[in-house]
Amino acid sequence: MLRKKGSVILCGAFLFITWNAILVLLLWGRTPAGQSGQPGREHRELAAEPTSSDVVGDVLRMADTFEAELERQKDILLEIQKHQSLWDPKAQAKGKLVTAPRQPVIPILVIACNRVTVKRCLDKLLQLRPSAELHPIIVSQDCGHAETAEVIRSYGDQVTHLKQPDLSNVAVHPGHKKFQGYYKISRHYRWALNQVFKTLGHSSVVIVEDDLEVAPDFFEYFGGLLPVLKSDPSLWCVSAWNDNGREGYVDPSKSNLLYRTDFFPGLGWMLLKDVWEELEPKWPAAFWDDWMRQPEQRRDRSCIRPEISRTLTFGRQGVSLGQFFDKYLRYIKLNAEFVPFTKIDLSYLKEETYREEFMKEAYSAPVVTYEEVKQGQLKGQGPFRLQYSTKDSFKMLAKNLGIMDDLKSGVPRTGYRGVVSFISRGRRIYLAPPPGWTKYDASWS
Repeated sequence: MLRKKGSVILCGAFLFITWNAILVLLLWGRTPAGQSGQPGREHRELAAEPTSSDVVGDVLRMADTFEAELERQKDILLEIQKHQSLWDPKAQAKGKLVTAPRQPVIPILVIACNRVTVKRCLDKLLQLRPSAELHPIIVSQDCGHAETAEVIRSYGDQVTHLKQPDLSNVAVHPGHKKFQGYYKISRHYRWALNQVFKTLGHSSVVIVEDDLEVAPDFFEYFGGLLPVLKSDPSLWCVSAWNDNGREGYVDPSKSNLLYRTDFFPGLGWMLLKDVWEELEPKWPAAFWDDWMRQPEQRRDRSCIRPEISRTLTFGRQGVSLGQFFDKYLRYIKLNAEFVPFTKIDLSYLKEETYREEFMKEAYSAPVVTYEEVKQGQLKGQGPFRLQYSTKDSFKMLAKNLGIMDDLKSGVPRTGYRGVVSFISRGRRIYLAPPPGWTKYDASWS
């Protein structure tokens, strides 16, 4: 494409200069009135005999015209040279390209069903969206719920409204009839993601559900982390969610702090097309999020997650019937401070750098007891380390400290190499396995 543009510009420049050269030659060869040739009868009768001063004046005027034409050609050639870096690969290689790089398009896929409160989700997305071109909003609706469809249609061309065509029940094992909703959700996700990547041709997407509200820097967060995700094969997603992100369990002064985690968080997450092409052929019939947390899918890859969540769920009702909502989810702290992630150096998140620094901080922290943490008897600002060695000891400590105690394929929520980071009574605590940890035990689930 660049070579084609370059050829067109060169051809245009050549034709322009050639035309002007012909024009100049015509001007140069033009004979001043009455100096040569055979003037017509009318001219002989009307024109007076030219004087030497008339000849000099005509010559000077032609010289001025000639000079003006050359100056125009010079200006046009300078303009072409100035823009050469736009289509000349050699000029780009020499660093002459001064135009800003094109920003990537990151669409937002809203998974909807039968909640008219999708309006709250969409209103916030549209309010905060910095660019309609860079962040098209695609609402994919399952269920065929008329009232919800009407709410989505009310946004007109501000959003793209897709409708999942297959609304039939999914054939399931008799014992799974009560889980029919989970089967439909998984089917919907597969269809919607295929629409984004295969039909619409996008290379990345941020997925939110219709009961999520987003933070002021939601778009900035994913815009800053897209290059990190693309450049690091040890990552496979970026999430806006901290499972232990309740008020009092995060450091409010660290809104710019990010982590790697081995646990797939979901609830506002970014996925690349090449990862979807890997997952789609084996996509599960149900319980897609827990399936994502299995080692066969994760393949020792991590996600990025924030200290303070960039999403907040307001949907208590759903197929999970409010599981965890009243105890944990409703208290998640939503970030309120805008962090310019696109301008921050995020190289510390690279695998080797992050692992070395994080593990050094966690395992150089002094070991303390549960009683010291719970009763506020810690001395110093921390951080401190609590140690667990079995599934039961982890669950007991997590439950009593107020963080989520469930494990999926042996991985604790927010865990990185077995370590869970959170705040307790104003101190940073690392709930960690003994030194020398090597891998997760899938039986811890």
